Amino acid sequence: MTIHDITVPLSPDLPVYPGDPPVTCEPVTRIARGDTANVTRITMTTHSGTHLDVPGHCRDGGATVDHLPLSLLMGKARVLDIRGERAIGRHELSRLPVRGEERLLLRTDNSLLWDSPGFQDDFAHLTEEGAAFLIEAGVRLVGIDYLSIEGIASGITVHRMLLDAGVVILEGITLAEVEPGEYELVCLPLKIAGGDGAPARAILRGREPKGGETPFDPHTTRWPVA
Repeated sequence: MTIHDITVPLSPDLPVYPGDPPVTCEPVTRIARGDTANVTRITMTTHSGTHLDVPGHCRDGGATVDHLPLSLLMGKARVLDIRGERAIGRHELSRLPVRGEERLLLRTDNSLLWDSPGFQDDFAHLTEEGAAFLIEAGVRLVGIDYLSIEGIASGITVHRMLLDAGVVILEGITLAEVEPGEYELVCLPLKIAGGDGAPARAILRGREPKGGETPFDPHTTRWPVA
């Protein structure tokens, strides 16, 4: 079994979306100062780093993160290799194994941007046509390897298209070390009451079949226990 941690570390150096406050980590108590324990105050938005967008992010009265069914956030997921494309539309997606998949993670050139200081606005993103294609295909969760699913110029149009159709958005993952293919996604957001989104820890589980083996199925008793 292989476990890929696709979560970016939270730190003051983490890029944030333009207009959002930075992540801060402030010591509250420190053993080195004579306190009994180390405690840190963290300040960040609900959309810092690896995080989920839910309908309440773009619509007042929309579903909030504490009401998301965990079954949507755990299960079979397919990583699509779409490097080399900046605007990801219907044409780019129609060539890939999209139909029949509930959870899709888009591996783009964005995964390399995490090593660059500050926010990079020339990132690969989903277009309105791409969003419409995913909705038609029955996708229920889509993830991308930077801080927004859509480009700066389009505002929140793509967000609203996806979220209004019940497609949850996972943003801020890193897929630089993940090969395209089928995995099991485990994505657990902070349970924030009334939250318009939430930071999450996201991992992918899977393994390569050895010679003569059938493909790995994480939903059978063949799952290794150790």
